[in-house]
Amino acid sequence: MTKKIAAGIIGTGFIGPAHVEAGRRLGNIEFVALAEADAELARSKADLLCIEKSYGDYRELLADPEVRVVHNCTPNHLHYQVNKDILAAGKHVISEKPLAMTSEESRELVELAKNSGLIHAVDFNYRYYPLVQHAKQMVQQGELGDVFTLHGSYLQDWLYLQTDWNWRLQPEMSGESRAIADVGSHWCDLLQFITGESITRVMADLRTVHKTRMKPKKEIETYAGKELTPSDYDPQDIHTEDYASVFIELSGGAHGVFTVSQVSAGRKNRLSFELDGSRCAVAWDQEKPNEMWIGYRDKPNEILVKDPSLLHDAAKEYAHYPGGHPEAYPDGPKNLFRNVYRAVETGHMPDQPDWSTFVDGHKEMAICDAILQSNREQKWTEVQY
Repeated sequence: MTKKIAAGIIGTGFIGPAHVEAGRRLGNIEFVALAEADAELARSKADLLCIEKSYGDYRELLADPEVRVVHNCTPNHLHYQVNKDILAAGKHVISEKPLAMTSEESRELVELAKNSGLIHAVDFNYRYYPLVQHAKQMVQQGELGDVFTLHGSYLQDWLYLQTDWNWRLQPEMSGESRAIADVGSHWCDLLQFITGESITRVMADLRTVHKTRMKPKKEIETYAGKELTPSDYDPQDIHTEDYASVFIELSGGAHGVFTVSQVSAGRKNRLSFELDGSRCAVAWDQEKPNEMWIGYRDKPNEILVKDPSLLHDAAKEYAHYPGGHPEAYPDGPKNLFRNVYRAVETGHMPDQPDWSTFVDGHKEMAICDAILQSNREQKWTEVQY
């Protein structure tokens, strides 16, 4: 019987348990250790997730000789140092995005990872939906023809109200950009992955809708069953964007535009795109992940429903259930981890990884830099990779 690969996880907010669940579904991964901000929290989270070992300091987890792969699920401001320490400890790493807080930091991490020979990944999980993989194959095999234009959006409503509060609203924890860095990075990565091209220039318009937000004076759990009054809040100035629209140019010459918003009522997690080609168009919506619209000029349009028997061969392995059996958000990281852990089993980083790496994480940092610069200067700005 093949021995399971021992993994550790640092950080257990929303995304940490999602990593554990996705990894366990693969069967060859065992999460043996967990680290959190202090020993008590770490033990309680480890008990909840049925993980044997817990550490109140992530450096103790990195010193654990049993752990071979570390999942970095900490808040944004910790990503750079934790990723750097994971590599220094000789462990393979799967990091949440953003890879770091600045492109200078992410560029350094790319070099450190390259020189280490270790396996490195960033969780751009939307790449790994079956129909997204199929769309990429459609582009590669010429079914779309020349890409004329691309457009889409990533819309949410979790920060719709002035009283909505989260650590991502604080630049010192989340970074100089919010909506673009948080969800726009997913959109940009996805469209670059599908087209096989890079974003070379941007023209951006960013807006902070709620310039002041109301932060609860205490942890929100302490208000359970109580309707909050103005005296329960502290007003906080907000310096990151709630909304942005960005014109883009791809390395192949196509132009496009995308919008991101965290204040769009009713939109829970709507990442959508359309690629308009010379032979057909293709559109997909993450909230309806098992359907893809294919548009034509000279014949009826089509709706492709996810079914392994209808997908391109290279996309089939990303669909694990028959047609009519939906696959969605939890399956994205599972497919990503499968690809990464295949390499872990071989012990070396392939020349052309079939997953998103630190290089891809750095690209998104560079795009974000260009978008922020473009908004400040109100002009087209080159992306400096």
